[in-house]
Amino acid sequence: MKNILDLNLIELKKWMKDNGETEFRAKQVFEWLYKGCLSFGEMKNIPASLKAKLEAGFDTGIPEIVERRKSRADDTVKFLMKYSDGNVIEAVVMKYRHGNSICVSTQIGCRMGCSFCASTLNGMVRNLTSGEIVGQIIAAQRDTGGRISNVVLMGSGEPLDNFDNVTRFLDTVNADYGLNIGQRHITLSTCGIVPRMRELADMNYQITLAVSLHAPNDEIRRQMMPVANKYSMAEIIDACRYYINRTNRRITFEYSLVKGKNDSIANAQELAELLKGMLCHVNLIPVNAVVEKGYAKPDDEDIAAFCSILTKKGIETTVRREMGSDIDAACGQLRRSYLDERRGE
Repeated sequence: MKNILDLNLIELKKWMKDNGETEFRAKQVFEWLYKGCLSFGEMKNIPASLKAKLEAGFDTGIPEIVERRKSRADDTVKFLMKYSDGNVIEAVVMKYRHGNSICVSTQIGCRMGCSFCASTLNGMVRNLTSGEIVGQIIAAQRDTGGRISNVVLMGSGEPLDNFDNVTRFLDTVNADYGLNIGQRHITLSTCGIVPRMRELADMNYQITLAVSLHAPNDEIRRQMMPVANKYSMAEIIDACRYYINRTNRRITFEYSLVKGKNDSIANAQELAELLKGMLCHVNLIPVNAVVEKGYAKPDDEDIAAFCSILTKKGIETTVRREMGSDIDAACGQLRRSYLDERRGE
């Protein structure tokens, strides 16, 4: 059955017209859905005849929350959500002074194979549609009772590996008939698929592009990220400069610090030289332990030293605040434990 959230307003108006209904009903239906209405039958100002047609042709597209974990430390909430085909994904809501942010997934699993990420350990299942990504936000808002004002596409999956659905999601989530979240409140994270980065730049969205760099050179990056075997550091930096020139938006570089791997003083100096003069910000992420890979978090002193070198070289740098550490809030952890339990059963 088709997910009604995959349609935009123009498409739903056309469906209404083609099915003998007045076009203004499309906006009414979307108003109910984006408020978190789980069934067409609950839509009070929609005629029974139209409800029947909708139920026959569509699913509301809002995933079921099968597990919910709330951090005792910072009110971060992690959700395990299930779609109608039985597949599960994760979404995380983080509460800040400036509003509520959600980290959404764009694929079920991931095929990028980054060695520090739990999302890749069970491989790639399928892409999520634009409506399925939107549905994560609606489900989270319904559960928490608070409006989400910021979106980060940094959950399971590589957004630019699901380009058409993700760009359609960007249009939908920004639309005034939908969630009306401004583009400047949206961050898209990529491991560096160069042609898609350039294509995204040409679309001139005003979102923040976050590039998962995680190394100061090709040799280290290839050990951590298979995508580095296809796109060199020089190609990625060139694509970043192109993005900045096209959009006039600052790039964020994500850098997962792994003890003994990419966290040395020499690594910091090399990274500073690589990014010199670029409109950018570096977000240092002390890695969550990945037992299968033997990865460990660096000592606090080493993290501070790495950050200090970049800052002194004129590169704006922050260390990501760890949120939801007591609820497996890192990408892929909750879904993986859920799948392991199912296999055990």
